[in-house]
Amino acid sequence: MPPIWLIVVLGLVLLLILFVWATYNGLVKLNERVNEAWSDITVQLKYRADLIPNVVETVKGYAKHEKGTFEEVIKARSAIMGAKSVKSTAAAEDQLSGALSKIFAIAEAYPDLKANENFKELQRQLQDVEDKLQASRRFYNNGAQELNTKIKLFPTNLFANILGFKIRDYFEVSESEKAKIDNAPTVKFD
Repeated sequence: MPPIWLIVVLGLVLLLILFVWATYNGLVKLNERVNEAWSDITVQLKYRADLIPNVVETVKGYAKHEKGTFEEVIKARSAIMGAKSVKSTAAAEDQLSGALSKIFAIAEAYPDLKANENFKELQRQLQDVEDKLQASRRFYNNGAQELNTKIKLFPTNLFANILGFKIRDYFEVSESEKAKIDNAPTVKFD
């Protein structure tokens, strides 16, 4: 029969191995959930970027003199397609949203364009994509929050970095969007 101290040491080593195994598997699951959520965001961004040329061409037919706005939209679309990180994607998305809002402001000046069925369908598709993007962002941020919390909590934090898990950035509202929220008009009924 082996000495009792050897059994205790082997038991502690076995417990440590089981803990590291469970920690690793939990982190892998959370990391994959965040990766899936990020993939959902990129799919929706790609779909929206694919709609942009159709919107620009439709509006161009009515407002040929708005060349600067069209160039801004195309530049913003390229930035979205070239973004490599969560922060750069969020910044590019903010730029694209601003450019698209200018396109739709131009459309307000052209009643024939607003009544155009193709333009209305493009607007509907873009709104649908925006709704899906919002849901995807929430799913991503929720997953990132769960993963980040687990990585930071003791005793998981002792192993997370060694096992190669890193804190994930949140997909946040840009400073210009925060300013719009902070400066929103107050509605008051008497």
